[in-house]
Amino acid sequence: MRYVAFATDFDGTLAEGGAVGARAIEALEALRKSDRALIMVTGRLLEDLQNIFERIDLFDAVVAENGAVLFDPAKNERIVLGPSPPSELLRLLDSVGVPVERGHVIVATREPHEKAVLEAIRDLGLEMQVIFNKGAVMVLPSGINKASGLHAALERLKLSPHNLVGAGDGENDHAFLGLCECSAAPANALDAVKQRVDIVLKQPNGEGVTALATQIRDDDLAEVTLARHRIPFGKATDGSEVYFDPYLRGTLLVAGESGSGKSSAALGLVERFVSQGYQTCIVDPEGDYESFGDAIVLGDSAKGPTVEEIVDVLDQPYRSAIVNLLGVPIADRPAFTDALLPRLFSSRARYGRPHWIVLDEAHHLFPRERRPDGLLPRELYGMLAITTAPSKLAKALLATVSAVVAVGADRETVIEAATGTDVRGKIQANTKVEAVIWRSGASGVETLTEIFPPELERHRHRRKYAEGDLAPTDSFYFQGPDGKLNLRANNLTIFAQIAEGIDDETWLHHLHRGDYARWFANVIGDNDLAEAARVAEDHPEKSRESLLKAIRERYTEPG
Repeated sequence: MRYVAFATDFDGTLAEGGAVGARAIEALEALRKSDRALIMVTGRLLEDLQNIFERIDLFDAVVAENGAVLFDPAKNERIVLGPSPPSELLRLLDSVGVPVERGHVIVATREPHEKAVLEAIRDLGLEMQVIFNKGAVMVLPSGINKASGLHAALERLKLSPHNLVGAGDGENDHAFLGLCECSAAPANALDAVKQRVDIVLKQPNGEGVTALATQIRDDDLAEVTLARHRIPFGKATDGSEVYFDPYLRGTLLVAGESGSGKSSAALGLVERFVSQGYQTCIVDPEGDYESFGDAIVLGDSAKGPTVEEIVDVLDQPYRSAIVNLLGVPIADRPAFTDALLPRLFSSRARYGRPHWIVLDEAHHLFPRERRPDGLLPRELYGMLAITTAPSKLAKALLATVSAVVAVGADRETVIEAATGTDVRGKIQANTKVEAVIWRSGASGVETLTEIFPPELERHRHRRKYAEGDLAPTDSFYFQGPDGKLNLRANNLTIFAQIAEGIDDETWLHHLHRGDYARWFANVIGDNDLAEAARVAEDHPEKSRESLLKAIRERYTEPG
């Protein structure tokens, strides 16, 4: 289940004229019975809402005062998320005849009093913001809005915004709708809101919410495509970008022989999932992910992690985990996986996360001889398996594969072993092909000439060539036209130091021969730096300065 929570505005969305229809109530009741959480997000004062809306008990959390108050109906507990309104502001507005409604945090009035409000805030030197909504003028401390209040509600419920559908109709709903994985607006919403949401409902007000809630319950919005959340992976032969959906149904298999680049391809994709806030659990048999971003590493070479430790880390929606199995004997790793996966799937059923489960060296965890009956659910999603050869994997895991990234020279064999599909003759001939993608249901395959590398690899590349010790055969030698010199540069830092001190004749000798461009391209593997060297060849008088600047910007300056 992708969407385990639904957040709705009150006035103009769920309610019309302050009243909520019976059909909308029934739809919300049915949605909650489907094990989904309901959150109200409104600009109204909490006490005002309680007076006019009897079924506030339907909601797991209520965000009131435009994000300034959080209320738990089940516990009848109110949490104020900001300071009380400044008394000097209230006095000044009263003195100039501005009618206001005071909440626990909010100060509210209506147009045309916005000018007097803005002048009062300016004259008093207050750090406050004014939020408009269909004639309403709301004054709140800076940083408090519907999105900040919703964020507090999600934290309390241990939910991620990536599992949330939201509906709203007015200017003050932009912030919280932008936080939701999927956003919707009823037919009566402002045009500015309709232009920014994922779904524009055909019905107005509560009728629109009824239709949306019903669709969430019936099919989890399966037919709604969210292009804005797609994760970039690489470039196809025609230059277009290739993406993966963060809610990929089935298992994505990344496969190729050792040294083919499969690990880098998978790491880049996982890195982008995590950077977008998708919670990820990486099962790492070889300790390859120890320095991966901000994820919490559990286990080391001396001691394996426990399932309880892993579950505890993932209990918070904004934390990802790396499960280091170096301390677990290879023979025991499948059994460890058997114990861990049911707990992760249980968390998904309740919270919709972790969003991705990554099985590195998957043949160690699901070897071919295994029969993990009943371990993998029928409705599997967000699974990434990485292996040197699909033929080494258990059939139960291969049966869940919905997409394959085949990296390396033997791509056709990889796809056939993983899916039983013969793609020979369907792969576009291109000497620069880095990977081929097969997707279930597609008529052909996608041929990629570039896979976007992970930032982690870029940093490693930078350190290696900026500070490392290249072999003598890979080093650059400043020798000059007569071979009188033999100054070895075993990295780019040394290259730059030597380049600054050598004579013009030696520098220009190597420049005109294209030696710099060749070394940057063939050894350093940086085509952009090589191109900078080629451009410098046409401007020899500034070549040393421009090339050294390019090296420092890309490799030797902090950052």
